[in-house]
Amino acid sequence: MADSQRCGYVAIVGRPNVGKSTLLNHILGQKISITSRKPQTTRHRVLGIKTEGDTQVIFVDTPGLHKRATKAINRYMNRAASSAIRDVDVVVMVVDRTAWTEEDELVLEEVQAVSGDHAGDHRIPVILAVNKVDLLETKSDLLPHLQFLSERADFKAVLPISALNQHNVDELEACIEEELPESTHFFPEDQVTDRSQRFMAAEMVREKIMRQLGDELPYAITVEIEEFKKQDAVLHIAALIHVERDGQKRIIIGKGGSRLRSIGAEARQDMEALFESKVMLRLWVKVKSGWSDDERALRSLGYDD
Repeated sequence: MADSQRCGYVAIVGRPNVGKSTLLNHILGQKISITSRKPQTTRHRVLGIKTEGDTQVIFVDTPGLHKRATKAINRYMNRAASSAIRDVDVVVMVVDRTAWTEEDELVLEEVQAVSGDHAGDHRIPVILAVNKVDLLETKSDLLPHLQFLSERADFKAVLPISALNQHNVDELEACIEEELPESTHFFPEDQVTDRSQRFMAAEMVREKIMRQLGDELPYAITVEIEEFKKQDAVLHIAALIHVERDGQKRIIIGKGGSRLRSIGAEARQDMEALFESKVMLRLWVKVKSGWSDDERALRSLGYDD
């Protein structure tokens, strides 16, 4: 019944590489959003759904908002992040330790612009999560910085956390739950994401590329699933990796195909764990010049608003 259940949408926002996806994965207890040390790893809005007892929290993981959106794909990511803030019940803004940058200010301005008036009714509560505090070399810097952050806006709470080590994450979840409206649940109890298995497979391949070749490749790669079918208890997946130049194709393939085999082996391992099935994975690399700055090409590859 609505009067005994709570359910709501929670947007996780922040500039690139502050740990939004890591936070979501640890809250859910499984990986649904890919991570790497490279900024802007997340490109799409991804829902992560956590149901415990009478409470269902629908987290919206977003691409990092960034200042210089020159290419079409960067503009797409900014639109995806900004639109995710609208029509949610709570916003969690994530920042990195004691840093406060122009892009953090941009995110805060975007959050304030949207959260100030929620459907003309009430303000959307904003919780500030100060992530990676376990990596601080000088712990005494934290308290004055928390005071500085508290004065930046009317946050519902300012919480120091470590998404990776689970420090204060329970407190963050409790704070979120307090702000959720009374409502029946929107998703089945056992559903953890709105994304398809095809989407998850493509993201796993892209994650392994970014983790292995993050410093050698720009962001001009994307992955398209061409085949996804179960046959004789084996999941057969064929993935096409799009790059923009021949040199990028050579880097991904590696000497004698060694890099592509390594990417495939790591991706297959994650897929078998997630899909609970033996996986036969085949990878190809294709040059698709200019795809990341072509709105029509982006739509054909599954990018939309």
